Amino acid sequence: MTPPHAAAPPAATPRRAALAAWIGSALEYYDFFIYGTAAALVFGRVFFPESSPATGTLLALATFGVGYVARPLGAVFLGHVGDRLGRKKVLVSTLLLMGVSTFLVGCLPTYEQVGTLAPVLLVVLRLLQGLSAAGEQAGANSMSLEHAPAHRRAYFTSFTLSGTQAGQILATAVFLPVALLPEDALLTWGWRVPFWLSAAVVVVGFVIRRTLDETPVFADEAARDDVAKLPIVVLFRDHWADVLRVVAAAVIASVSTIFSVWALSFGVNTVGLDNALMLWVGIIANVVALGAIPLLAGLADRVGRKPVFIAGALGSGVLTAVYLWAIAQGSYPLIFLIGILLAGVVYSGANGVWPAFYGEMFSTRVRLSGMAIGTQVGFAIGGFAPTIATALAGGRVEGWLPVALFTGALCVVSALAAATARETYRVPMHELGAKPTAGAPATATV
Repeated sequence: MTPPHAAAPPAATPRRAALAAWIGSALEYYDFFIYGTAAALVFGRVFFPESSPATGTLLALATFGVGYVARPLGAVFLGHVGDRLGRKKVLVSTLLLMGVSTFLVGCLPTYEQVGTLAPVLLVVLRLLQGLSAAGEQAGANSMSLEHAPAHRRAYFTSFTLSGTQAGQILATAVFLPVALLPEDALLTWGWRVPFWLSAAVVVVGFVIRRTLDETPVFADEAARDDVAKLPIVVLFRDHWADVLRVVAAAVIASVSTIFSVWALSFGVNTVGLDNALMLWVGIIANVVALGAIPLLAGLADRVGRKPVFIAGALGSGVLTAVYLWAIAQGSYPLIFLIGILLAGVVYSGANGVWPAFYGEMFSTRVRLSGMAIGTQVGFAIGGFAPTIATALAGGRVEGWLPVALFTGALCVVSALAAATARETYRVPMHELGAKPTAGAPATATV
């Protein structure tokens, strides 16, 4: 029971929370995705020069995937912090960790300078990036979901993901002039510039997130001393099925990494397409996604989370195959058309809805832990999808087909997992994560 003199919980500020989530995620994922672009275009020659071009690319993409190995471990720790001490502490700490580790990547010596120590240091910093990313989206999603009005939770929570798209746009756009540099300049100092810019990222993001209040529902739990002492124990005792469900659904992230990392490498290094034009595909698709994500999330507030998510997942599987075929054909008009439709529109159905969909599976006591652990295990598969795809393709132009089948299978797994979930778009915040009574009608939001 709340003591009579206890301070009232802070008022909900959905717009401020959504803005903080959007800007913070944009800045955080700018850092994260410049690594993926550099791994596809540069790192094979800078850190693995003694390998063949194909092997060097494979090793560079493997370092991209290493960041996802650290994510489940980071999810356990940062999930505990967020559910025990508050969402705001997670959002500030993840931003600082990501910014510092990314800046240091730009300061690394090359293989020619220090030998094998260079790729070792690269992997260490990539692990730190992964630890940061483990808590970023789950923290931002929990913050925006718990500040949002009941009937617009998907809409406001989707700004975390549109912020992620903005980060990808910034990351790709920064590499456009860098990719046009002469090869000597690109391989010596040019690739470092996007990483050094993370210093500005840290300052801006820190200022924004420090000004945001804790969420009302968490503050209320803390005032009532109802915060879980060991959130992970409560999570796996009461919500283990939903954790597994989120893990399986979250493999839809493989569509993003196949599109933004492997398809870029395949088009430039295997098919021989122009790297600047391939980068533009990602930029335009992500600009379209900035508008599509909140629109499709708003649709999910009206018709439910499941139909929008499932349609986005299955449609992404089909269009990924068509997109990779278009790259293999070397047809720039088809590449742009299908790429924009895939990453800008169809994938946005699943991508824009999952922040609310996954978060609503859990109660406030374990929400951040549940989302962080469930998504990061699933995202780990997505992180290694480019490495698996590189092995499946074998450096062959016709290797796009097994990659398309692999990605399509993951999309089917994601859709099936979503189909087994409870529909929550009309469930009040205080009933989220509770087991519905058999035969009871859905409760309308208030």
